[in-house]
Amino acid sequence: MYFNSIDFAVFLPIVFILYWFVTNTRLKFQNALLVLASYVFYGWWDWRFLSLIIFSSLVDYTIGLQLQNQKNQSKRRLLLWSSIAVNLGFLGFFKYYNFFVDNFVQAFSFFGHQIKPNTLQIILPVGISFYTFQTLSYTIDVYKKKLEPTKDLISFLAFVSFFPQLVAGPIERATHLLPQFYKRRYFHYSKAIDGCKQMLWGFFKKIVIADNCAEYANQIFNNSQDYNGSTLLIGALFFTYQIYGDFSGYSDIAIGTSRLFGFDLKQNFAFPYFSRDIAEFWRRWHISLSTWFRDYLYIPLGGSRGSTWLKVRNTFIIFLVSGFWHGANWTFIIWGFLNALYFLPLLLTKRNRTHLNIVAQDRWLPNIKDLFSMGLTFGLTVLAWIFFRAETVSHAFTYLKEIFSASLLSLPTVRPFYLFVLLLFFMFIEWLGRANAYAIERLLLRKSKALRWSFYMFLIVLTFIFSSQTEQEFIYFQF
Repeated sequence: MYFNSIDFAVFLPIVFILYWFVTNTRLKFQNALLVLASYVFYGWWDWRFLSLIIFSSLVDYTIGLQLQNQKNQSKRRLLLWSSIAVNLGFLGFFKYYNFFVDNFVQAFSFFGHQIKPNTLQIILPVGISFYTFQTLSYTIDVYKKKLEPTKDLISFLAFVSFFPQLVAGPIERATHLLPQFYKRRYFHYSKAIDGCKQMLWGFFKKIVIADNCAEYANQIFNNSQDYNGSTLLIGALFFTYQIYGDFSGYSDIAIGTSRLFGFDLKQNFAFPYFSRDIAEFWRRWHISLSTWFRDYLYIPLGGSRGSTWLKVRNTFIIFLVSGFWHGANWTFIIWGFLNALYFLPLLLTKRNRTHLNIVAQDRWLPNIKDLFSMGLTFGLTVLAWIFFRAETVSHAFTYLKEIFSASLLSLPTVRPFYLFVLLLFFMFIEWLGRANAYAIERLLLRKSKALRWSFYMFLIVLTFIFSSQTEQEFIYFQF
């Protein structure tokens, strides 16, 4: 079920009414309703994959209880690796089986050996990369004794399957989200209104910005051989805003929807395109995944401790794994490799923790240095996104070759003026709200109520005017 669908527009009010007016007498009833609603939400795509998420949940729930009772360290380690094997085994089979088979065949073909592969028509379960990491964090934290294992099965099932963030995050830690299912929740009007505002901004990002950018980005990338360098550069820019509007828009809708039910999810995006270096970008982009890799992979590998070689090794591992997490294609791995290269100078000069505050804090405009740094970081990010969007590695290099040719100086053949205006408006609002959890959180709060609501209505009107005739799938559903 898509957030931007009629199905969800019907589903959400029904669940909301049942949650606050029917099952509100007992916490277990509310949690059970959330489990049922989440399974309906997830099963809307393909009910067969419900068995995966239920099985994964039961495995980690059981292993968590076993870890509490087991004192032998070797057996505790075996339980942990059992959880990792089950979860990553599912992820590896459904997401990477054909990738490894195809590359295995190509490797042997290179040496003159022909092998007939047995590839399968595997359908990737929606959200498997997200809920797999969420359940893994629970088992790992229980193993490290950072968290007491739960004996409340309904709460645990609700934690794993919580429908607002189930299929594309944020990837929540059990230490943050699971305890919220233990406590009685009360409806707060101000919290609900705040959630609705964040949902509105998320829908604007997705429908107005991402979907309209997608129309031209897809046109240009899918027919890149027909366009000059300047047009290809515009296509890369449109994809840059498409993926940000699409993914951060989903996160905003998920976080806002959660607030309607009394839950707080962590911020997943913090205005990354205003970053002054690539390290700051990764502290602001897909925060839940970046911090997951930091805490469960980078730090256990040694993090920034040890020799320069170990720091470099760990940096490349984290970025390459991040790239591979996104998809079974060499384009994603090269995307991760590029980001590691971008990060390397900052690491070696110990400047990777330089920009911890927001840009131009307490000022309207950035200074020349910040403006240059933001422009350089944004430009490097756009180039990396080309590999992320390209169908193959050769497609990406051909695309880049044409951008850096003389045709870059030619006039672009695709010039949707209305979209440039929308992007300017969008980035202006984002700039004004860059110190907040989302752009319009505090916008116009000190102004009149009429002006504030006129602005919200303006966003709603724009969303209807520029909405697509067909439902547009969120990009990260494929990951």
